[in-house]
Amino acid sequence: MSLEDELLAQRLGRIREIEALGFQPYGHRFEFTHTIPEIVEKFGCTPAEKLTQEMRVRICGRIQTLRRMGKAGFAHLLQSGERIQIYVKKDAVSEADFALYQLLDLGDTIGVEGYLFRTRTGELSVHVERLDFLAKTLLSMPEKWHGLEDVETRYRQRYLDLIANPESRRTFVTRSRVIASLRRQLEARGFIEVETPMMQPIYGGAAARPFVTHHNTLDIDLYLRIAPELYLKRLVVGGLERVYEINRNFRNEGLSTQHNPEFTMLEFYQAYTDYRGLMDFSAELLEQVARDATGGVEVEYLGERLNFGRIERYSMREAVIEFWDGPGRPTLDQVADPEWLLRQTSKSTAGEALMELFERFAEARLIQPTIVYDFPVETSPLSKSKPDDPALVERFEIFAAGMEIGNAYTELNDPQEQRRRFEFQIGMRERGDEEAHQMDEDFVRALCHGMPPTAGEGIGIDRLTMLMTGSRSIRDVILFPLLRPEGPLGLIDRLRELDGC
Repeated sequence: MSLEDELLAQRLGRIREIEALGFQPYGHRFEFTHTIPEIVEKFGCTPAEKLTQEMRVRICGRIQTLRRMGKAGFAHLLQSGERIQIYVKKDAVSEADFALYQLLDLGDTIGVEGYLFRTRTGELSVHVERLDFLAKTLLSMPEKWHGLEDVETRYRQRYLDLIANPESRRTFVTRSRVIASLRRQLEARGFIEVETPMMQPIYGGAAARPFVTHHNTLDIDLYLRIAPELYLKRLVVGGLERVYEINRNFRNEGLSTQHNPEFTMLEFYQAYTDYRGLMDFSAELLEQVARDATGGVEVEYLGERLNFGRIERYSMREAVIEFWDGPGRPTLDQVADPEWLLRQTSKSTAGEALMELFERFAEARLIQPTIVYDFPVETSPLSKSKPDDPALVERFEIFAAGMEIGNAYTELNDPQEQRRRFEFQIGMRERGDEEAHQMDEDFVRALCHGMPPTAGEGIGIDRLTMLMTGSRSIRDVILFPLLRPEGPLGLIDRLRELDGC
């Protein structure tokens, strides 16, 4: 029998001993008076002489440490990222309670009742007078609770990561603050939250490969959405002039430190504004997110201080010139010249060439929060063209630490132009571009009913959380990132074999 099996058998045996004492190994509701974080906050600085036996508490948590010393002992209970010491003395609890204390293992969940005091070393503690058993752990916890360092184990067993690594818990608390800040700011400006389909008969709203599924009753293929954009704009046509959705998107693409096939986006649309209006709004939005999530406008990310209180702005052409790292820095006239652009790359259109030069020279060097605007029409099939330069569209992206974190544009609301753009995308698909848009006839029909001037934006929640928490990988900010399956664990068979032993 392996050491793990021996431990499992021992813990299963403890269950029978716990039951023999009259306790349930997997208890029920526990009425607590305080959470452990509340006690630490309220009484953490209270001197010993002001803590009396009248300061009674009922608390619960997971056992993080155990120290038995004959007729007494100590333990630490962990709850919501905070811990407190408990003191169990044989003559202060019932015989059954003290016997239960002797059976406890690291990781067990218990409830205790008693009063607050400070030990001789000054540590705030609970002098236990009653003990309840709430849940038995059968498997060992991370060794000595010094942290779970194996990256794959942290992702696969996020529950252990959250228990053992306080910084992981803080990451996901910060993620929640990021989302709450975005939601609060949007609703304060009159936006309403909506839900749109995750399974769509025609995917669109972004350039990406979809996941495909099949509906048996209707006998049709459906696609997990790559973006909610076309549905949200239908709602603007219907008179919902400020809408947003915090949504899950799915893209059948590779894995990297910045990409997960399932990810979270904020997408919002506002009628009667344009991309210039959203640039200003985005700067305000991100500055406040930084304040709400971290307490200030500057965040530390991989050795860089990112200042969300000041966002740089470049046109895409200006960015190519500013960050050019080749021979002979080009002029603005050259970067606007289709023939010059085509000579620099192997792309078939000037717009695609401009985009390639931007990605080659500028994107990775946009460390401070930066807005890049005026994109080529070939790469932006849903954006409105610039009146003074039809080769460009009114679109911008937001970058920080070399990552794109947002994408926005003045929405194309001319149904005939939208039809032509879709047809151009179909041509790109026929030439082998698997990420090109499909024709969405119903969306064109919606535009035929008239969509007011509108601007829309998508912000990547996962990447924004990476910046706010200093996380190197998108997997660090997604609770359960996609991983290759492990294969059989054998745990079920072992539990079956040991059942009733």
